[in-house]
Amino acid sequence: MSDAQNSRFVIRDRNWHPKALTPDYKTSIPRSPRQALVSIPQSVSETTGPDFSHLKLGQFDNDLLLNFNNGGLPVGERIIVAGRVCDQYGKPIPHTLVEMWQANAGGRYRHKNDRYLAPLDPNFGGVGRALTDRDGYYSFRTIKPGPYPWRNGPNDWRPAHIHFSISGPSISTRLITQLYFEGDPLIPMCPIVKSIANPEAVQSLIAKLDMSAANPMDCLAYRFDIVLRGQRKTHFENC
Repeated sequence: MSDAQNSRFVIRDRNWHPKALTPDYKTSIPRSPRQALVSIPQSVSETTGPDFSHLKLGQFDNDLLLNFNNGGLPVGERIIVAGRVCDQYGKPIPHTLVEMWQANAGGRYRHKNDRYLAPLDPNFGGVGRALTDRDGYYSFRTIKPGPYPWRNGPNDWRPAHIHFSISGPSISTRLITQLYFEGDPLIPMCPIVKSIANPEAVQSLIAKLDMSAANPMDCLAYRFDIVLRGQRKTHFENC
């Protein structure tokens, strides 16, 4: 493949993503557009930057076991989540910002609007960030989040998941998505997941157990590679 082809911008395939209106996912009803979308040509501001290569991160920004420490370690299953960020041609995306946020082991977020009865963990903040290295790799150490009920149906539960925001090389490649965990029986039952018609798109959201990256007697590891744009892209979840 030529350099020109490698640098070609590939627009997002709307057939890969769920329809904006999926009534079983109830909050999609008020959020879905009522009129046809208007295509706006992208300017330089959308196709360049931002540049995170000089961003200085804190020592524990990617370690959620320590970055909200108030005298102890958080409760729950200790895990490593790691992977590689690349473009549609397999080229690594170096020095880009990967942000994540999640519920604690009981399924509760540290957010003023979360009223779930599970307790907050005094030693767990639930947020982290990392920069990919020159080969596109990132890594987090955290607690496996718990599932939680949500006000969609009479007994709907969200599978254990972690939210991700990946900036990529430009504003137009920013990806917001969710990571699910291999083997979770709640995944096929979730109305948000069921809004995704393509099974391959669903699989792009599921992190696989990676024993080769686990820390013996400490943490299991899950591999979650992220593809920005193109035919093998990670699903952009509208949630």
